[in-house]
This record gives sequence, structure tokens and C-alpha cells, in this order.
Amino acid sequence: MPSFSLPALHAALARLPGFAALPMDALEPLPLKGVAHDHVRLRGHGLVVRIPRWSQMGLDPLTALDHQAAAFRRAEPSGHTPRLAAVLPPAPASENGLPLGALLVGEIVGRTPRLPDDMPAIARALAALHRLPLLPPEERPPLPAPADPAAALLAQVERQADWFADAGLAAEARALIEAELDAARAARLDGPAPVVLVGVDVHPGNFLIDAAGKAWFTDLEKLQYGHPAMDLAHASLYSSTKWDPAVDAALTAAEVAAFHESWAAAVPAELAGAVRPGIKPLRRLTWLRTLSWMARWSVKGATLSPGMPDSLRIHMDGHAADILRAARIEQVRRDWS
Repeated sequence: MPSFSLPALHAALARLPGFAALPMDALEPLPLKGVAHDHVRLRGHGLVVRIPRWSQMGLDPLTALDHQAAAFRRAEPSGHTPRLAAVLPPAPASENGLPLGALLVGEIVGRTPRLPDDMPAIARALAALHRLPLLPPEERPPLPAPADPAAALLAQVERQADWFADAGLAAEARALIEAELDAARAARLDGPAPVVLVGVDVHPGNFLIDAAGKAWFTDLEKLQYGHPAMDLAHASLYSSTKWDPAVDAALTAAEVAAFHESWAAAVPAELAGAVRPGIKPLRRLTWLRTLSWMARWSVKGATLSPGMPDSLRIHMDGHAADILRAARIEQVRRDWS
């Protein structure tokens, strides 16, 4: 069940310059792939409407939409993200509007990544994002820009960690997670942290591979300024490569190392060197961020994104159960131990 009314979307689009004559049958709802957005293709226009189902960042509708619009504008110069064409502001459903608003973005024609073959393309897309010139601090809002990205990531994990107690985890799994939390709290990064524009939610299912083999990052909701190692981790961890049922892969240690090498070859040597010390500690923190998010999902998934297709909900519930198992936790944590 979509989170919006198709007539309300059509009415909102018809108010945009050049779209007054848009026929209703040009709107093609796409299958729901993720938990946070519905998508509708505009046939013949090379555009897709991106309609929030809920804000994963806990923002009010107008703030969330402003954040997403800024994210698309900031990332577009990378050449690996869709262009922003228009913003459809929030309006009450009682007024035949879109309660959470929507974005109109360029359509990317491509296929789901195949792993490990497409990991170098994903590495190059991330490198293009990370190479973008860094704005001065006063120009970075509304995107988050923590002064210490690792500390901010740990603080996020700590906030979400309360969900572990509610998720009904086995005692062995809880003990392993607590040990990892303690290790993350004790870790310290040497030297100043490199800060760049990072995609954050860069699991492979959020990329499309076009006919030329180029990777496009399509879900920019959580874009912020942070440490590049966060993206390197989230793109290649087991919890991410198994997230999308159309990807459903697990990378070997050698394949992850090759992915890191592809990224390092596509960024300035100075940036690659500065990132290297943070790869393992931020890999642990990024994994804990996902685990704690999935613990929340295992408790509240049905209320966070109502109306999801049964097949997607079953996959999400199964994925949460898998990555929160003691045996899986033990397997993943060997990555940095």
C-alpha cells in the first residue's frame, strides 16, 4: 500500500511549470524496494518522484524535505547521483496534498549491482562524492556536520543501543554486542579525522549500474559531512550486502580489500592515507549502527513503514534475525578483531 494518493501527486505535479497538461496515465508507481520511500516514474519525462513514507532521521516533514533537497543539490556535481528537478512541498492529505511532500529527480536507468563484480564501480562513485570540494562550516547546514564524526557516530550508536534490550536477543548475542560496544567506546582515532561529504546509507542496493558500467547512488536521505571510512564500511559489510534481496551477496575479506583499493586509487593519495587508520574502528562503529537500527526494526518495523509488501517485510524481518544472531555477530566481528 503506497503512502500517498496518486490523484494528490498528480495535482501537485500539475502545479509545476510545464506540467499542467501532464496526463494521469504518465504516472507509473514503482515496486517498493526500501522501507522509507515510494517512487513513481513519469513516463516519457526521464523523471522519478521520490515520496517519503517516514523520516528515518526523525525530522518533521518540511525539515526532512529541505534536508533531502540540499543533499541532492550538494551531491550532483559528483556526477554519480540523480539531479534534483523540483520540490513538492508537504500539504495535508485533507487538502488532497502530500503530507510528507516529495522530490522530483532525474531517472537513472540501470540494473541492481552484481557483487563482487560491481564493487569497483561503487568505489568510484563513492570516491567522486568524497572528492567534492568541502564547503566552509557555516555553509554546510542543513546537512549534519559533526566536528568529530567518529564521536558523533558513537553517540548515535549509544542512542540506538537501547533497542538491543527490547529485541529479545539471545544472551550470547547480547554479550557479544556489549563487548563490541565496550571496544568501540575505548577506541581512539589517531590524528585529525578527514571530513568529506558522505552518503551514509550506501548499501549496494542503493546503487544502480548503467549500461556503461557506471554506478549511481540514488538514496541521499542521510547525506552528511563525515569520515569516508563510514561509507567504505557500510558499502561492504555483510549487514549491507545482504540488505537488498536483489543483491543478496557476502563479500570475502579479499573482495573487501580490493574494494578499498579501488576507492583509494580514485581519491587523492593524501585522503587515502588519512582514511586508512580509521577503516577498522569505523567499520565496527558502522556495523553497530546497523545492528542497533535493525534491533529497532525487529521491535517496531510494522509501525515504522506500514503497508509494505509481505515479501519485503519477511525479508527485512529475516535479515534482522540473521544479523542479530550470536553466530553471525561472531563471524562479522572477526573482520577487525
